[in-house]
Amino acid sequence: MSPLTQRLTPNSADLKHAADLLRQGALVSFPTETVYGLGADARQGEAVAGIYKAKGRPSFNPLIIHLADTAAAKNYVEWSDSAETLAQAFWPGPLTLVLPLRADHDLSPLVTAGLPTVAVRVPAHPTAQALLTHFTGPVAAPSANPSGRISPTTADHVIAGLEGRIAAVVDDGQCTVGLESTIIGFDNGTPVLLRAGGLPTEEIETVLGQSLAHPQNTKITAPGQLTSHYAPRGAVRLNATAAHDGELMLGFGKVSGILTLSADGDLTEAAANLFGHLHQLDAMGGAIAVAPIPMQGLGCAINDRLNRAAAPRG
Repeated sequence: MSPLTQRLTPNSADLKHAADLLRQGALVSFPTETVYGLGADARQGEAVAGIYKAKGRPSFNPLIIHLADTAAAKNYVEWSDSAETLAQAFWPGPLTLVLPLRADHDLSPLVTAGLPTVAVRVPAHPTAQALLTHFTGPVAAPSANPSGRISPTTADHVIAGLEGRIAAVVDDGQCTVGLESTIIGFDNGTPVLLRAGGLPTEEIETVLGQSLAHPQNTKITAPGQLTSHYAPRGAVRLNATAAHDGELMLGFGKVSGILTLSADGDLTEAAANLFGHLHQLDAMGGAIAVAPIPMQGLGCAINDRLNRAAAPRG
């Protein structure tokens, strides 16, 4: 029988314990402002392999490393002027940068899935910051859920999906942003949107003073790029104005449902509610119909997650 997963609090003693578990090669879930991450010491190959095993994640799908500050991130990647501009504007926060690995990095190759780049992020959540400060190293941390399923925005979501597969989860309530980080890469210096997320692309483009490019091929170069992802058990139908027989309606704005992402059409509220509402509807069983979401601001990231949730599953 697998040992039970410990539920820790965000107090200092528990966070020191969580950091000790990470040093020992154990898996610890912790909250960020986006979703709960599943952390492991990014320098320990066996620990990182444990992430892939616990999640059932394909090994070609790279991971994000989380660090306490920009100075720590620079120990692992080749920095650039554009990276500095974005880090000064948005770190700590829901932004991930994909940059070339430094030659002297000590990360496990499993983190990068064999790529010459690595995704780095400095989260803003105070509990994540405290844990990273206690740990003083790089923590590889994808979302703390079985691969392809709905991302977790509460500790209960983590326990429901990974109970007994991980050592501990630090429970600090619901995540405020509710969508994974926006991921930006660079192609010969040109910033590329690799994944829409909790930081609207319009804000990034304003800071950079240029539009973001889009990937020119379908090769996996960052987390969150699998076609089928974030999926509940039942089928998902998008842009619905009413539920069909046997469907559960997820509303938005003027289209109401059993649950509604935001009755006022507020995209920030909708983003924060998305995964939690999908978890609730998934527990009810059956297919899910989702109201139309505008393609602007955080709506781009919400639609990205919904399209992947609705995609055919292999």
